[in-house]
Amino acid sequence: MPQQQRALRKPALTQNPDGGPRRVGVELEMNGFTLDTLATLVADAIGADIEHRGRYERVLRGDAAGDWLVELDFELLKQLGREHHDEDTFAGGIGKSTEEALKWLATPLVPLEVVSPPMPMARLGEVEDLIAHLREAGAQGTSDRLVNAFGMQLNVELPHTDAKTIAAYLQAFLCLYDWLYARADIDMSRRVTSYVDPFPVDYVVRVLDADYRPDLATLIDDYLDANPTRNRALDLLPLFLELDAPRVRRATADARIKPRPAFHYRLPDCEISRPSWGLHCAWNDWIEVERLAADPERLRACSERYRKILRSPIERLLGDWADEVERTWITH
Repeated sequence: MPQQQRALRKPALTQNPDGGPRRVGVELEMNGFTLDTLATLVADAIGADIEHRGRYERVLRGDAAGDWLVELDFELLKQLGREHHDEDTFAGGIGKSTEEALKWLATPLVPLEVVSPPMPMARLGEVEDLIAHLREAGAQGTSDRLVNAFGMQLNVELPHTDAKTIAAYLQAFLCLYDWLYARADIDMSRRVTSYVDPFPVDYVVRVLDADYRPDLATLIDDYLDANPTRNRALDLLPLFLELDAPRVRRATADARIKPRPAFHYRLPDCEISRPSWGLHCAWNDWIEVERLAADPERLRACSERYRKILRSPIERLLGDWADEVERTWITH
């Protein structure tokens, strides 16, 4: 692929609420390695030192942006892996045997995950280089096996955390979702799961209303009422947990939700073994969300058009919104 097509585009808004550069964290799911081999490959690429945190987690220290993690993406095994195997404590080895059985079951199904710290957007090219490094070493991604329901997730820091900004991004994402989904070409292994379920149509229609101008509490409550789950292509639960933890915890006690001042974009597959695939594929499409959110007049017109389609069964059946988005609402 020509280098210019791999260029990582810039958002319209580049500063975070503190006036510094906006940051992005990247999560990559894959297999093809042992945990320690993957940790060594990543550590060598970024110049980090490896620290063990139990049997299924490695912390890579030395990056100015923060620690990287390389881990088996299985919370129960990670918890067990932090415990010391004491035969007296583990009732004659039963605990250890349970862990070994879970490990045996998980190894062919559960991905290893590389998790970056939040990094300035200017450093995203380093993630692109890391992807190429891991590909050359033999990393396997979503389409390499039928059971590889692996994704790449982006944690994109907001330019502002007020309700108006968050609502604009949400509206832009809802308008572009069909186009993003078509562009991402989601593998069947992830389509049949609930990892990236679409937002309910009634909720989309409500949020795209020109009169929808909620305060932060209402925005969060509306979201939680319609989406009390992590399984959305754009998961706002980490952001809302950061902004109003008690409100979110009244709706869900899911310990996997961690507070972040960021949008958790979890739609893309991780096709790391494909030479043409890289961070640029998902990132440059996400930039269209950024640009639409930052353009109030275009966002209003796009929202009005899509809402009209959603409220018309005939247009929904006969039309192709993803194609219309490509022709009318995309800037690249």
